[in-house]
Amino acid sequence: MSSLRSGVGSPVPSPAVAAYDCGTNSTRLLVVGAGGRTLDRQMRITRLGEGVDRTGALSPEAISRTLSVLEDYKIRADELGVQRARLVATSAARDAANAEEFFEAAAKVTGLVPELLSGEEEGRLSFVGATAHLPAGFDPGQPVLVVDIGGGSTELVMGLPSEPASARAVSVEVGCVRVTERFFGHDPPDPSELGAASDAVRRLLDPVGRYFSDPQSGPTMIGLAGTVSTLAALERSRVGYDRDRIHHTVLTRASIDRWLSVLAAEESARRLARSEVMRGRQDVIVGGALILSCVMSVFSKQSCLVSEDDILDGLAASLSNGR
Repeated sequence: MSSLRSGVGSPVPSPAVAAYDCGTNSTRLLVVGAGGRTLDRQMRITRLGEGVDRTGALSPEAISRTLSVLEDYKIRADELGVQRARLVATSAARDAANAEEFFEAAAKVTGLVPELLSGEEEGRLSFVGATAHLPAGFDPGQPVLVVDIGGGSTELVMGLPSEPASARAVSVEVGCVRVTERFFGHDPPDPSELGAASDAVRRLLDPVGRYFSDPQSGPTMIGLAGTVSTLAALERSRVGYDRDRIHHTVLTRASIDRWLSVLAAEESARRLARSEVMRGRQDVIVGGALILSCVMSVFSKQSCLVSEDDILDGLAASLSNGR
């Protein structure tokens, strides 16, 4: 089970709030203290959604992996004096017939009532997190397109950072795990598999492009989640993950397409040998890069701002604001 930990601070008196995110590929924690200071931010790849696209159910093994991480996170949250928290689940749980089984167990481990977010709710929280602290020079009165590529779904949200409540969100049932499990039968995937995956993703994205008026001349695009972070680290030849070095950097469409070509030609073991690719992401990074490439094409974007602020930050903000 892969893990990532950054931004760890010393325990401080409350108020401290915690956000738990149980995604299709990873389970994550953010603890925020007084003044919005990050006390801890962790991510572990647990693959809760493993096989869900095929079976329609969460496997016992996937549930066990995720509960083990949630137990560790609860200990850490208690150490940091967390008094208020939210625990949310997204695409994998939305698709699973036995999600309630997981929710009951997660409630026992954390003492929280798990929330099943709709795709639109997930997208809006991601938008809030991604746009709360934009780089200098960004006009919050100008629209942005936030793209959050998850394991089971991709959320696309367009709106004004100054008016996040009015943002429009669309969730598409295509994510890096879903694409990998549905289309890639070989390692590396063969050209026909890549072509079929690309065609399917574009068919799902095209109506979204039409829904968001005039996307070709529209807003800045902000990319979130593990696929985007990994590609940004690869592009900058970073050893391992360094949040501060990739946050608010820019990925070009040319670099995304280049890395898609490179990674799609490698076996998973070769991808994992790259220090920028976390264990647990080596088999799904091609699917994620393919989705990002398709989004750039459908929306005619030539660049993407990388944001490490995401749904966790949106959840923490909701708690800090009295949610």
